[in-house]
Amino acid sequence: MAGVEQVIVIGGGLAGLSAAHTVLEHGIKVCVIDKNAFFGGNSTKATSGINGANTRSQRALKIEDSVELFEGDTKRGGASREDLIKVLTHQSASGVEWLMDNFDLDLSLVSRLGGHSAPRTHRGAEKFPGMTITYALMEKIEEIADESDRAKIFMKSDVKKLLTDASGAVVGVEFIKDGKAHQEHGPVIISTGGFGADFGEDSLLKKHRPDLMHLPTTNGEHCSGDGLKMAMAVGADAVDLEWIQVHPTGLIHPEEPDAKVKFLAAEALRGVGGILLTADGHRFANELGRRDYVTGQMWKNKGVKFGNTTGYFLCLNSKASAEITWHCKHYKGRGLMKEYKSLHELAKDYNFPVENIQAAFEEFNENAEKQAKDPEGGPYEAYGGGKAWDKWGRKFYHNGPMSVDDTFHVAIVTPVIHYCMGGVKMNDGAEVLDKNDKVLPGLLVAGEAMGGVHGNNRLGGNSLLDCVVFGRVAGRSAARYTAEANVKVVESTKGQIPARL
Repeated sequence: MAGVEQVIVIGGGLAGLSAAHTVLEHGIKVCVIDKNAFFGGNSTKATSGINGANTRSQRALKIEDSVELFEGDTKRGGASREDLIKVLTHQSASGVEWLMDNFDLDLSLVSRLGGHSAPRTHRGAEKFPGMTITYALMEKIEEIADESDRAKIFMKSDVKKLLTDASGAVVGVEFIKDGKAHQEHGPVIISTGGFGADFGEDSLLKKHRPDLMHLPTTNGEHCSGDGLKMAMAVGADAVDLEWIQVHPTGLIHPEEPDAKVKFLAAEALRGVGGILLTADGHRFANELGRRDYVTGQMWKNKGVKFGNTTGYFLCLNSKASAEITWHCKHYKGRGLMKEYKSLHELAKDYNFPVENIQAAFEEFNENAEKQAKDPEGGPYEAYGGGKAWDKWGRKFYHNGPMSVDDTFHVAIVTPVIHYCMGGVKMNDGAEVLDKNDKVLPGLLVAGEAMGGVHGNNRLGGNSLLDCVVFGRVAGRSAARYTAEANVKVVESTKGQIPARL
């Protein structure tokens, strides 16, 4: 009977890389397998940041926050599993600071996204945070693999099934590389992402949400639910597969309006003060509301037709644009955003009266002033509790006042399939569970492949966070499982030739 020598991680996005580095920190070897030619997955596309409550970046900016406040926001956002909510929120600060300390990452800027009672979404000054964070972990593990035998990496390697022993424990994987079948042995962490681009015949999307099949997606084609399907094939249960998050701000490229895969406009654009307008220049929602709410408001209101796609204006004034300048430059460079000297130009381009925006802005500015002077005196229920002067329930204002004569960056946005809240059922140790809530030995899960963490809606900034927090949890659980398995091997060979550990 041989000892367990490594942990296998399927998927090299932020969840998988966080798990892999955690396994290495516990002195255990790791094998990372990814079907793409390069690491990153959807994690590199994340554009707003990573949440953390009571971090040193918040304290440096004198932002008051707490894990209890974060818990409450996450529950209001749609989550209901108390055990998983506690892990996500209570380990958020340590997760953010692990990235800063271990990978020399700048996460000093903090903004507020929709559904949050305090600014807690962290990013650096340059580039998209998902890309910056994931690349840092990717480069470090590639360096470790090049310089030692502690980590090995298989790219362009498509895992087809999980291997189990006579007891049903997962003991490895079988994958195809260069047209040949290979095997690796050890406990397995599934971090393969969701199924937001699963449009095939055995599509989980088609099975659980056929009504969304017509929508574009922000997901890469690798997000086809492989990990979920493999886990279920060996007895894992799945939960919440019907809960698919439709994000309100997929960017429409005017030259390719009906492209199935769309680039995402970061929720941080609204966090810094972006305003949403209909085709006629009217406000129609609390821009800082939940994603499902904003999407619902879009479907109720008039948008601009581009091909077969309907879009809405996302407008950032000069102050908001300056706060998130790298994003604006990037979107402009891709032809997804346009700079206007004033919104008179926008109204002329799309043939509606600029007075509509002017009236919307005057009301917006008045509400901001009233909210500042009398935060609890408004006649409307505010999102997240309290009172608001804005009829849409907005109570947080940033980078105002708004004026049609200001310079603006404007994008055209539309609802897109973005994130799968459902996935493999798990406990708070990231161990996979069967239909009877029994642990499947040797199988763990992290990232979007998990089910139960977010409930029926995910708050912005919680996806990179769940990758890091539960990636680390899965890595620790896998390391513990490996150590315990090796202890059993040693105990079973007492008085014999020592087992190789």
